[in-house]
Amino acid sequence: MASVLKSQIMVTPLSEVIGAKVSGVDISKPLDKETVKQITRAWLDYIVLVFPNQDLTQDQQLSFAKHFGNTGTRSRRPEQRPEGANYDAGIMLITNVKDDKGRYVGSLPDGEMYFHHDMCYMPKPHKGTMLYAIDLPSTGGHTRFSNMYRAYQKIPGSLKKQLAGRTALQVYDFHMTETVDIDGNLDGIHNKSQPIFVRHPETSRTALYVNRLMTAKIDGIPRDESDAILEELFSIIETTENYYEHVWTEGELAMWDNYCSCHARTDFPAEERRLLRRCTLLGEEMIPAS
Repeated sequence: MASVLKSQIMVTPLSEVIGAKVSGVDISKPLDKETVKQITRAWLDYIVLVFPNQDLTQDQQLSFAKHFGNTGTRSRRPEQRPEGANYDAGIMLITNVKDDKGRYVGSLPDGEMYFHHDMCYMPKPHKGTMLYAIDLPSTGGHTRFSNMYRAYQKIPGSLKKQLAGRTALQVYDFHMTETVDIDGNLDGIHNKSQPIFVRHPETSRTALYVNRLMTAKIDGIPRDESDAILEELFSIIETTENYYEHVWTEGELAMWDNYCSCHARTDFPAEERRLLRRCTLLGEEMIPAS
């Protein structure tokens, strides 16, 4: 059932698992403290929020994001980023669009993407991501959001006990880069061991923090055992009972909590244009669940 907040913002669940639609607010305009507080509460409750029918410039998107924390920036200089100098350092284009020289003007252009947490391979993963839909293909390119609180609750008690206090190695695009030797020298490759079970810094709830795309191994146990356990965890994360699949509409902005969700992209026709604009919110070191 939809709930109406004091400032006439309406929050409507998108599924029984995760996510809500937020209507009655124009996020291109400055927001008062009460509205930000209400959106924050809804974000903590629903993990993923979708704002339909928005008309946002990149500056307006960044201004909205800054209500909820400091925005992340790209480490490369403007001339080295595919977006070029016309885009703020905090902006990434998720697109298959090419320029007149045949070069992609953004990142992550084509195809399916496995479930992952954004920036989980960094010492301080980004706490949130905001993605704004500009151009969409006729079919596919949906985003699946998995509830990692719920995934944790579904883990058998004996396995929870076995994994309590353990860490797992997160490696940038591990399952897309088969040449990575995770038992060798990882210098030059973004990687970080993170707690398998994490405590959310604001809700204090426990979430599972592994994913198929980036999690390479569980530290301190044999690889065959690690692979088997990870596959069991991935199957919990990826079951249809644990995720919501969002079908995008142009002009929507989605914001999600990377501490307690992971997400995946479905395939779409490579010849059809897809363009979304991303920014992120800086986070802190992951907190192990006690």
